[in-house]
Amino acid sequence: MAKMGEGEVLKTNTEEGDNVVVVMQSKEEGHPYAFHVSGPRNVPSPNWKDFFSSSWKDGNYKRSVIACFIQAVYLLEIDRQENRTAENALAPKWWTPFKYKLVETLIDERDGSIYGGVLEWDRSAAMADYLLMKPAGAPRAVLALRGTLLKSSTLRRDIEDDLRFLAWESLKGSVRFSGALKALKSIVDKHGSNNVCIAGHSLGAGFALQVGKALAKDGIYVEAHLFNPPSVSLAHSFKTIGEKAGFMWRRMRSMFPMNGENQEQVDNEATTSALPAGMKQWVPHLYVNNSDYICCYYTDPDGVEGSPADKENARPQSKANFGAQAKLFVLSKGKQKFLEAHGLEQWWSDDLELQMALQNSKLISRQLKSLYSLPAPTAPQQTQGKLQSWQSS
Repeated sequence: MAKMGEGEVLKTNTEEGDNVVVVMQSKEEGHPYAFHVSGPRNVPSPNWKDFFSSSWKDGNYKRSVIACFIQAVYLLEIDRQENRTAENALAPKWWTPFKYKLVETLIDERDGSIYGGVLEWDRSAAMADYLLMKPAGAPRAVLALRGTLLKSSTLRRDIEDDLRFLAWESLKGSVRFSGALKALKSIVDKHGSNNVCIAGHSLGAGFALQVGKALAKDGIYVEAHLFNPPSVSLAHSFKTIGEKAGFMWRRMRSMFPMNGENQEQVDNEATTSALPAGMKQWVPHLYVNNSDYICCYYTDPDGVEGSPADKENARPQSKANFGAQAKLFVLSKGKQKFLEAHGLEQWWSDDLELQMALQNSKLISRQLKSLYSLPAPTAPQQTQGKLQSWQSS
């Protein structure tokens, strides 16, 4: 028998009469990241039935497909590193079943790695399957951003941005932030904000949150889906220490009578921190796992940091005290290993059970508070003094 090539494995061996039929498949077909190996099992491709009842109106379907798009971006970079061609590339199989096409890749100029991709509704592919119109709820364009990839070619720059967030709780200084913001503005200009979605996993979710927030500050609201977004930073830890000290001081101060002047100051602070009436809110979708220490603190309703196990019993506070909001989807499977709890694959799993709530999360409020805070009023005397100074100069 001839020796099999390195790219071939024995798949099946069936007998037809006296003949033995040997079917071979390439290693790519059995690759652990191949769509038919690790992709969703019960997420159908769009078809003519979506004209009457769109699958995209199902939150589980939308979450699964968008997670697949992010996986495709991971695989775009893996395909690049492994020098895969169009014939054996892994990434396209993660968007073509859903009638989308890749129209742009986002490349990090520091190392040439792919960190994002823009996918658009593929009308031609849909027409080939007699799907004459885009299903209701399906975005015309999706900007997907990957997280940290533990491979030598991109590890350095990924970790650099991880450390940037850890130190500053901000990613605005990264070239990936500016590149993602430019791409998002471009597809919003082309399709309109109501037809655009931004999504990311892990570090990519951190970029997606901050890029989406940058547009929201200009009154442009796009749908956002953030999987395992980072919630731990040194900046946050230092702030927490200060907040705990401040809390103790307020507790001690509350033991003494409050005069009218102090009461007026407290009332003013409560007024300026409230959400202005009638202001439209940007409400991103956050998907977190309680066993993932990178994102689990989003589930903490009162901002007190404890162990991930303590988050199991976290209960939402009253909506009346709520400022900035997000749709928070929480996955609790008991104790899990970190890589499993932080993985992207869990979000298209068949047996996924999520709890959804609009929670009073202090972390969400801090991430989004700049969208709804009113500018501090300028004292008339200070304004007049500045005017006089300018006129005399």
